[in-house]
Amino acid sequence: MENFTFFNPTRIEFGADKEQLIGQHLARHGVRKVLLCYGSERIKRDGLFDVVTQRLAEQGIAFVELGGIVSNPLLSTVREGIALARAQQVDAILSVGGGSVLDSVKAIAAGVAYAGDVWDLFTSKARIEAALPVFAILTLAATGSEMNCSAVVTNDETQEKFFITAPAVFPRLSIVNPRLMQSVSREYLVYSAADVIAHSIEAYFTATVHPRLQSRLVEAVINTIIETTETLLANPADDDARGEFAWAATLALNGLTFSGCAGFGYPNHAIEHSLSALFNVPHGAGLSVVMPAWMKWYQSRNPAQFERFARQVFGLATAAEGIAALEAWFDKIGTPTRLGQLGIQAADLPPIAANVQLSVQRFGIAEAYPPARLIVGAVALIAILYALLRLVRAGIPGMP
Repeated sequence: MENFTFFNPTRIEFGADKEQLIGQHLARHGVRKVLLCYGSERIKRDGLFDVVTQRLAEQGIAFVELGGIVSNPLLSTVREGIALARAQQVDAILSVGGGSVLDSVKAIAAGVAYAGDVWDLFTSKARIEAALPVFAILTLAATGSEMNCSAVVTNDETQEKFFITAPAVFPRLSIVNPRLMQSVSREYLVYSAADVIAHSIEAYFTATVHPRLQSRLVEAVINTIIETTETLLANPADDDARGEFAWAATLALNGLTFSGCAGFGYPNHAIEHSLSALFNVPHGAGLSVVMPAWMKWYQSRNPAQFERFARQVFGLATAAEGIAALEAWFDKIGTPTRLGQLGIQAADLPPIAANVQLSVQRFGIAEAYPPARLIVGAVALIAILYALLRLVRAGIPGMP
């Protein structure tokens, strides 16, 4: 096990009706005016918006709202939020929604404290030194953003999907009430399951140092996600299953599972970010396509860990059987495993390859996924993509 520092300052309030306390929590932090961010109008139809604003009013906390934040959140919305937060001189930002809303909120919080353009923070032209305080009420479990210091945003002008990471954007408080997630659609439940599994396997398979304790933590998270997803597909009202699903999603990316590990990267996310940046596919859906293909391509680099995965997660003997079982499970629950299911054509591969080149550089794994030579557009990287994508080519119109 490698030396490490574990630091996570986020307070989690988990359970039924915890959102009723949001006003008290913000008041304790000295907040007098907050930017309230959300996605769809669902939170107003479901009554959550009224609950939150009433609890704020009871504490004398004013709010300004920014709605309409979309899945695969956009830089243009982040810039709008920064301008609004500055104009209204808010003290903090409150996310009411899923990971896309919270990622936007983190970017807004960092952008308000930075004098230049917020995209500088995503391209490492500038460091995040400060941010407005961030608070969250979760309505969708998937990203783990409620207890980490990262955020992902798509630049809708350049079609680049990049991330920021900085301690300043850790949420001060995140409220996780599984009952607020009961209206999540079947599609987004299974996409969320794929997202959590992807968070779990990145270090699990790629780390050069991966202690057995960390492997066991990852396997527990994945097994919990598989079990609870199947339970929720059969009975969406099962609060216990939804609670375990939500907490597993948090644990998958709050720093615990990869503490003590070394030499790992996020190749599945690097590849998928290009799919969702270019084609706006749901992040989890893109990951469920990429993961089995990447695993087939990568397994020879870490055969013992792939065999362990097969044994501990699916009770099977070989790496190939474990990969096939995961792919079959994705098919069973109804999340895509083929590019054609995402509407991606064979002609789309060159621009994907060029975009992945930017993504792997941002993720710091360009050496393992070499940059393209610009001979008719990205030949070297296309070779790697074809090694991966030929494994998912079934159903792609025009693919030989």
